[in-house]
Amino acid sequence: MVTKYLRAAMRGAKYELLEEGGYYGSIPGFDGVWADAASLEDCRDELEEVIEEWLLFRLSRQLPVPILDGMDLVVREVA
Repeated sequence: MVTKYLRAAMRGAKYELLEEGGYYGSIPGFDGVWADAASLEDCRDELEEVIEEWLLFRLSRQLPVPILDGMDLVVREVA
């Protein structure tokens, strides 16, 4: 499910060509998730790493994450 979530997040990514060269990418709805790199491919790779780290951090601290494609990732305590 986490892999599907990450893929859904990456499908929403937006990229811009920077005036000084290179690319900037972000995912709307995910504050603080962005990347920049010299090539579009490197920007995508970096953005994928950033969203993965962001997601793991949020889940490890039981912080909410956006619901994507009906996927609601919530850490629940098990008795």
